[in-house]
Amino acid sequence: SHGCRPIVERKLGRKERKLVYGGVAGRATRLVRTSAAQRRAFVLGDDEVLTLARWATAIERHYGKPMDMEWAKDGRTGELYVLQARPETVQARRASGQLETYRLGRAGARLLTGAAVGEAIAAGPACVLRSAAEIGRFVPGSVLVTSITDPDWVPVMKLAAAVVTDHGGRTSHAAIVSRELGLPAIVGTGKATAVLHDGDTVTVSCAEGDTGVVYEGRAEFERQALDTTAIPRTRTQVLLNVANPTAAFRWWRLPADGVGLARIEFIISHDIKAHPLALLRPEAVASPRERAALAKLTRGWPSPQEYFVAKLASGIARLAAAHYPRPVIVRTSDFKTNEYARLLGGAAFEPHEENPMLGWRGASRYYTDYRDGFALECRALKRVREELGLTNVVVMIPFCRTPEEADAVLAVMADNGLKRGERGLEVYVMCEIPSNVVLAEQFAARFDGFSIGSNDLTQLVLGVDRDSSRLKGLFDESHEAVTRLIRSVIDAAHRAGRKVSLCGQAPSDKPEFVRFLVDAGIDSVSVTADSFVRVKANVAAAEAALGARQPQSLRSQVTRA
Repeated sequence: SHGCRPIVERKLGRKERKLVYGGVAGRATRLVRTSAAQRRAFVLGDDEVLTLARWATAIERHYGKPMDMEWAKDGRTGELYVLQARPETVQARRASGQLETYRLGRAGARLLTGAAVGEAIAAGPACVLRSAAEIGRFVPGSVLVTSITDPDWVPVMKLAAAVVTDHGGRTSHAAIVSRELGLPAIVGTGKATAVLHDGDTVTVSCAEGDTGVVYEGRAEFERQALDTTAIPRTRTQVLLNVANPTAAFRWWRLPADGVGLARIEFIISHDIKAHPLALLRPEAVASPRERAALAKLTRGWPSPQEYFVAKLASGIARLAAAHYPRPVIVRTSDFKTNEYARLLGGAAFEPHEENPMLGWRGASRYYTDYRDGFALECRALKRVREELGLTNVVVMIPFCRTPEEADAVLAVMADNGLKRGERGLEVYVMCEIPSNVVLAEQFAARFDGFSIGSNDLTQLVLGVDRDSSRLKGLFDESHEAVTRLIRSVIDAAHRAGRKVSLCGQAPSDKPEFVRFLVDAGIDSVSVTADSFVRVKANVAAAEAALGARQPQSLRSQVTRA
């Protein structure tokens, strides 16, 4: 409606052969190779896709249930037909069992331990791959064992029963992708590729708390389906942190109140792969090999810029469509300079910084030398909201150091057609720097809400590098120095009529931190899908413990347009 064309994703099939009907004169039906033009072309145009989608929704409305439909397009007239419709059973059955809890029984010898990702258990033969060059010999259904993963590994991760790595922590690539694909993973074992051998049957257990264990042989374990209707209702909203568009539709049955943090870095590094400025100015990339790779990536697209905008819009749209009409808060890119430099062609545009964590990141990029790259991000967000009709997308600005910086960023957004307040556009700010708390009233005058990034806020309040293993005993989001600031920003935001969420790791790991947040009157917490059920239960318990004392939040009065 309203002129929107909500085609969230397109896939170009290979279509190497076609079956040609022989006709009524007794000629044989033939299988022939397709032409190069046919292989390159999409089978349906946008109007035809939208027509079929409208017919499908009308059929499902008529029957009142999900339907499995077949359609055809007449080769001579181009007319579309619906051939049949029957109740859908495969996805309906699979989806209901998607949310499960696991309990380990008798198990073999402990072979390895590491950080557990997810709460599932899986068993199967190990497939040990030393590098991405060996991906071709991966056996679907095996346990993927490797040193470390990067975007090249995603296709085999989708086929794995579980993932075990030598290196990496809870925020590593392997952990993020496994979490969103619902795969049990054990990261940072130190020696998996040395201890495990191809074909060894192992059990990967993430059902025993923070430490994951690889057991010898096939352990006994039981799996129990979760009834999503039994998840308690809470006043404090619980939202999801998401990054991977391919997993967007996996968790739609969770009774989440929306998405509190959609990170677009994953889309840029996995789907787009290139630095935005390298797409805009490929002649500035010194390496002929990288220039050739850029040309190959964008071949067939109207322009390299359109490649970036369309790919980013498609990724964001999948995250937003899975939760429509609930709010989906999309954070603009927050790579550090060393991470931007690793994108194809990125080295030409990124300075070397001694401390990228405190360097040219977040808001400071958007109105300076990265401004043209940020304009492409704005174009993608505008397309998702206005052309695809996903108006539930809220934009969030990361690492915004001062109110003056906020003004500069909002001005650049408005120049690119994203004006706060127009067409219902809300703009949030990450609260992850002490200045965001100290000047909360000034930030509240410029933004519609705050999302507390407890990892960065803790790092900057306590002066502790969040990635330092030597200092990990000092890194504590529950420290009074941090909790006082969190209470302060919640109170200041509510006085200004603004909402506050928190999207760090702490609520997933610490029930007492959830109790503190509920007591402080936070509007929502945003957590990874694998910890949603646990956090929801902890929030309900915290609200019950507080009893009749309604937190001083504007939750009941603030309604979303």
